[in-house]
Formats: sequence, structure tokens, C-alpha cells
Amino acid sequence: FLKHGIAVVDLGAAPGGWSQIAAKRVGAVSGKGKVVAIDLLEMPEVPGVNLAQLDFLAEDAPEKLIAMMGGRADVVMSDMAPNTTGHRKTDQLRIVGLIETAAAFATDVLNPGGTFLAKAFQSGADAELVAQLKRDFASVRHVKPASSRQDSSERYVLAMGFRGQARPPD
Repeated sequence: FLKHGIAVVDLGAAPGGWSQIAAKRVGAVSGKGKVVAIDLLEMPEVPGVNLAQLDFLAEDAPEKLIAMMGGRADVVMSDMAPNTTGHRKTDQLRIVGLIETAAAFATDVLNPGGTFLAKAFQSGADAELVAQLKRDFASVRHVKPASSRQDSSERYVLAMGFRGQARPPD
């Protein structure tokens, strides 16, 4: 889904590993694609990546992002995870809530047909999240990258084919 020439948003981008890979894949270093990295934390510069130190939950964040990019995104990806408490159910609810807010942001900034990818953890607490994503996207599935340890509960939810209409942010 990281194709040459597309526009990508990396939510919670620090320290910048995903942004770096996205920039190479979409051709951002040579000016063919665009990558905007959003985080509350400062980040080191990444070649081909525009850095935005802002809170994606802020009311004007979608508008700021669209202005920075000169249009809407084709991909919104999030490797964010909340600080863990050690209580499994609480931690799961917190990450599902974070994914829900990232998905809401994605629906404000994605082009029709766009893709949303977010870190999740394996559990049964995300059924409502998946149902919501299925209303907004043509295809929703869980994926586990080869780089993730087999015994890890880490996985990603991949939603492709955004059904929404391009609309101005509120």
C-alpha cells in the first residue's frame, strides 16, 4: 500500500522509523511522494519527511495537515501505543480507544480509496472497532509483520478502500 508517488501521514511518528521507510517507498526523497510525520515529541529530521510537532487530536489538526500536504492523504498509519498499566484489560481498552481516535482522524484526511494502518494487540476487545472500520473501509483485516516476534500479541489492523467522500474538515 506504500506506492510510489502517494501521500502518507505517520501518526505518533517519533522516533521516525516508519516515516523513513515510507519516504523511501513513496519516493518522497526525490519529490515524487509526500510523507508528513506527526508527533507531540520532537523528532530528528528524516530525509523527504515533513515534520509536524502537533497533537492530532486538536480540533484544527486535520485542516493543518491538509494545508501542509497541499491535499488529502492516501495512507494514514499509526504505530502509537499508550503507556501500559500492566492490567491487560485496561491496556487493551486504552489501545482500542487510541486506534478509534486515529481512525476518526484518518477519515477526516484520507482520499476516497485510502488506507489506514494501526498497531493493535490481540484480544477480543476490538470487535466494535473492526465493525466501525468495516463501515468506513471496503476491506479490514489483521496483519502481523514478519519483524514482530511470534510470541508477541502485537499485530496491526489494516483497513483499505476508504469509502468516505473527500470533504472539508469541520
